[in-house]
Amino acid sequence: MSRPVKCRRVCFLPGVTYFKPAGIPMRFLSEVCLSLEEAESIRLKELENLDQKQCAEHMNISRPTFQRVLASARKKVADALLNGKAIRIAGGNYGDVALHLICSDGHEWDVHWTSPADPVPLCPICKMPPIDSSLPRCWRSDRQTCCHDQIDNRKT
Repeated sequence: MSRPVKCRRVCFLPGVTYFKPAGIPMRFLSEVCLSLEEAESIRLKELENLDQKQCAEHMNISRPTFQRVLASARKKVADALLNGKAIRIAGGNYGDVALHLICSDGHEWDVHWTSPADPVPLCPICKMPPIDSSLPRCWRSDRQTCCHDQIDNRKT
């Protein structure tokens, strides 16, 4: 019997979850499905410029597992780009996501987000929309902590 898949930590849910080549009707397109943890691996490695060890720590997985997830994600993206396929970001095996938001009045709040389709709530104090969600937080309900805090604490 194989080992169960470990729940991966995802710190960001994309606002846009579907990409397709311009000018081709949907009915003529094949689709590639990119899991949320595959999208997270690309975000951490390519956009955040973290090394693989740091990426693996952020996602709460081993370095070899991170390498496999990233390789799978890159292969799917290359297939979609070079073969004219649509990309859908959905599914996967990940934990809860919490975003740290800030409104224009400076109020800060955390939002537990379970789906990119969920609207981001207004500030609970002044009812203004958030202006800064650039600080994604990875909430682990079993530990009541955020992975960024754990990694930051290891450095100090």
